[in-house]
Amino acid sequence: MTELQNGAIVKVHYKSGIYIGELMEDRNQNYLVKILAVDKHPMQGDLHNPGQTEDVFFHQRKALSFQEKANIHKQAVHPYEEEDIPDYHTSLRHSVEKLKNKLTRRDTDFNQHALDQLIDLEKQYFG
Repeated sequence: MTELQNGAIVKVHYKSGIYIGELMEDRNQNYLVKILAVDKHPMQGDLHNPGQTEDVFFHQRKALSFQEKANIHKQAVHPYEEEDIPDYHTSLRHSVEKLKNKLTRRDTDFNQHALDQLIDLEKQYFG
């Protein structure tokens, strides 16, 4: 794998979300990345028991915030190939809408729980 340089714009997978950010620092097995945009909103629920609602703690998962810094494993960091970096708030809104559309395609207990969490997050994000 090619080592990335500080200041590089990268696409990162973190938990179940995908973000665009600026590489700030090499920290051995991780990179410190400053978040600039959301490409894919994190899925709601228990990541260790996907699709399940019974006998699990159903987590509400927020997207990383604008300019939040996160330690991300090097294997999950890739060069960002696009020319423009999307606006954070526009990208967050788009990623929420995309996930809502996905969750409304099939009427399942899991999808309804996840949609309820996402609607609550939408209120927190956008007032």
